[in-house]
Amino acid sequence: MTELWNAGTPGVVRLPSGRLLRGRGLRYDLPEGQPPTFAVHLTDHEPPSPPWESVWVPWRDFWLPADPVDAMRALRDAHDRTPEERVEVCCGGGVGRTGTALSAICVFEGMDPGEAVKWVRRNYHPRAVEVPWQRRFVRQVFAARAAGPEQT
Repeated sequence: MTELWNAGTPGVVRLPSGRLLRGRGLRYDLPEGQPPTFAVHLTDHEPPSPPWESVWVPWRDFWLPADPVDAMRALRDAHDRTPEERVEVCCGGGVGRTGTALSAICVFEGMDPGEAVKWVRRNYHPRAVEVPWQRRFVRQVFAARAAGPEQT
């Protein structure tokens, strides 16, 4: 089993379930300390492959994922890996798309969409989930979760 994140690692948040997950911005240097073992990149162009496993979700800055269902699957996979791996979710600046993804992951854990956004703003970044349509995506995740596990 992989050693999990140290709780003091920059960008690492403890989800409501107790799982650890890191959010960060790709425009900045990799934080010192442990590298991730799996990453979800939320960017408009495919980023260079890092030395750890990663998945790219096409997602323009200030917008929504190009394929919302595919994005939900990637985020579900990230959430499912957190008990055994060092998982990070990242976009260019590490705020809007990353915050939206973290909010969606909180919905996977059973939170209401509005509460998930508030929680991420309180525990990750105060400007997370920057635009109304990103909040709508978090609500779509909630609706898909309610429809059944095959939707997320």
